[in-house]
Amino acid sequence: LVMPVLTAHPTEVQRKSILDAHIEIARLLDQRDRARQTPEEASADEAALRRMILILWQTRMLRAARLTVQDEIDNALSFYSYTFLAAIPRLIEEIDAELHARYRSRLPAPQMLRMGSWIGGDRDGNPFVTHATLTYALERQSALALAHYLEESHALGRELSLSLQRVGISPALKRLADAAGDTSDQRSDEPYRRALTGVYARLAATSVALGHRDALRRPLAAARPYAASADFVHDLDTLIESLRTHGSARVVYGRLMRLRHAAQAFGFHLASVDLRQHSGVHESVVTELASLAGAAPDYAKLDEEAKIAFLLAELGTARLLRSPFVAYSELAANELAILDAAQAIQARFGKAALPTCIISNTNAVSDILEAAILLREAGLLRPGPKPVLDLNIAPLFETIDDLRRAGAMMDRLLGLPAYRALIAGRGDLQEVMLGYSDSNKDCGYLTANWALYQAQDAIMRVCAKHKVKVTLFHGRGGSIARGGGPAAKAILAQPVGLKDGGIRVTEQGEVLSTRYHDVDLAHRVLEQMAYGVLLGSNEAQSGARKLPAHWVKAMEEMSAKALAAYQVCVHDDPEFLDFWRQATPIDEISDLNFGSRPTFRRKGSFSVADLRAIPWVFSWMQSRFNFPGWYGLGRGLQTILERGPAGTKLLREMYQRWPFFQTLIANAQLTMCKADMSIARVYASLVTDERIREKIFARIQEEFRLTEKAVLIVTGQRELLENEPVLARSIKLRNPYVDPLNYLQVEMLRRRRTGKLSKRNQEGTRAVMELTVNGIAGGLKNTG
Repeated sequence: LVMPVLTAHPTEVQRKSILDAHIEIARLLDQRDRARQTPEEASADEAALRRMILILWQTRMLRAARLTVQDEIDNALSFYSYTFLAAIPRLIEEIDAELHARYRSRLPAPQMLRMGSWIGGDRDGNPFVTHATLTYALERQSALALAHYLEESHALGRELSLSLQRVGISPALKRLADAAGDTSDQRSDEPYRRALTGVYARLAATSVALGHRDALRRPLAAARPYAASADFVHDLDTLIESLRTHGSARVVYGRLMRLRHAAQAFGFHLASVDLRQHSGVHESVVTELASLAGAAPDYAKLDEEAKIAFLLAELGTARLLRSPFVAYSELAANELAILDAAQAIQARFGKAALPTCIISNTNAVSDILEAAILLREAGLLRPGPKPVLDLNIAPLFETIDDLRRAGAMMDRLLGLPAYRALIAGRGDLQEVMLGYSDSNKDCGYLTANWALYQAQDAIMRVCAKHKVKVTLFHGRGGSIARGGGPAAKAILAQPVGLKDGGIRVTEQGEVLSTRYHDVDLAHRVLEQMAYGVLLGSNEAQSGARKLPAHWVKAMEEMSAKALAAYQVCVHDDPEFLDFWRQATPIDEISDLNFGSRPTFRRKGSFSVADLRAIPWVFSWMQSRFNFPGWYGLGRGLQTILERGPAGTKLLREMYQRWPFFQTLIANAQLTMCKADMSIARVYASLVTDERIREKIFARIQEEFRLTEKAVLIVTGQRELLENEPVLARSIKLRNPYVDPLNYLQVEMLRRRRTGKLSKRNQEGTRAVMELTVNGIAGGLKNTG
């Protein structure tokens, strides 16, 4: 399983209108490069190119208002039209053709690619996600999928004009054609067209049954809707098998096979939408329900063991805690409404439409059992001798402490017979999510990456002990600090988590517009992900060798040293927050019209702990410190290099032979090349207290120099990214265009912070500020 999961975040800066113009300009440029054009064609192409550039020039770059969740849903859906509906079936078709050519396989290729989404279901820190947005997301997704199938089925009917005078057909195809209700004499000897007439009619009826508008083209005959997308796939397989066995195998590949793969990959729901909520919210709702039901006077005050005992007792009974005759708080009512909507969505669109409930900030076994109780309240978990659970319950481990305890928590959880019975009903599969964002914010780049690696190892060992398969869900962002970087390398750096062959990865913000705006580029990215999973899964299943003990010991030493350096800078120095808020545009970012989600988890809070990790990274990227993507690494490497030649030899051995360590170093180089300490110093000049400014900037600058020196020693390079010349050249070409925007941004920040601007100048300064934020994010290819 390879599942990119689209998410929306506060630092998403790209307007769809701008992206549409970029895509059309790219298409015209590509057309010029690929085609031999006549003078007239070249002239028309240039005129079209100039026209699109003028439209782009005269289009407002920035949003006039903050995005709503509905806007984010619609924006994400546009990427299916741009790329996913074409790229995923195309890639699966290539795998299918390769299997058929090499092994003469008559079976369709493994349907390893699926799409997921958080948009409309991710409530953690976003009060604007409700039962209505969840329903809206699934309805819009389903409508897009059905519209695609209807259009492709109609086009396929035009293509497959094969006549009975020239070809034979299978009995199953004859039955499908005869059942279509197509009585046209013109098509009486064209069984594939008649069969597709029936397929189209059933799709049109399915669209209406799911609550979508009527198909643009009326079906030729009335038909019953498909009960499930698998029935649609079955009909397409009937066409495929008949063609293959009657001299028309070549016709299978192309539109027909791609439609078949699309139907398998997207179903009638297009993408699986996850539910996500913070564990603290779940606890509050369970506490309220238990109190008002008289089951527990104050559940939240119980210790962990007492909570587990209470929750297990509740899971053993079908009696509900909630009552239609009780008025609940707004928080509890909203959470229950979301879960009720989830139950209705599964009934309407199928269980694959909403397969997972994710618990943010999981730090105890009770956090997972609380989610189970709430699912029971909505009928999504039904107790009994063989309990039925309709959603995966996925803990999200994101802080350094939780990552270190993840293995022990999962061991205790899976050791509970009641919970193990729930997992048995889910095919003995447990999903676990790992957070790259908060762990980095918590403990820094090197320590977070090592903790994530160890957590995966511990989780896999525990699940193997309990005979449970596991799918790891990597909560990665676009920036290196949040697990970003080349897809295949990132996957192969963590092969231990691929033993059961599945991976889910978040794709968000600028990653969507960077990787998936173009079908060929999207195809390449998805191919890399599939390659990484296939290779990593094979390595994990064949028993990846145990890490040398001296490598592990070195990583532990480096992690401890890097963590100490990070804590001294970020957590132990109370003046660091003042420096960060003044030397970066974090406060201004909070006021701009980017995403629908607040920058801080709690209203009125301005602490690092309550700050969402995405704007944390965004503010450091904008100011060119790129602090979260490297700080502490130099101090960690230095502790081994201080051993002299033996230390250098050890680190070079790890770099050359260990993909995890190699990727750790490579990604740090990438983010350091996008940093610029001379520009960062200009941002630091915004800090009003000279003592704080000089103290903290000197600390950051010294760590940067130390990290650069250590990385060059480990890699044997003369300069950063010397071993990646194409990437290095790309950054060197882009940076000079970004630098002036940084200087403009600093000037705008300085003016805004005087508090002496007229209303007109305030608006003008804000507009320029937004433009610089947009431009820097685009130029660096990273926001949060």
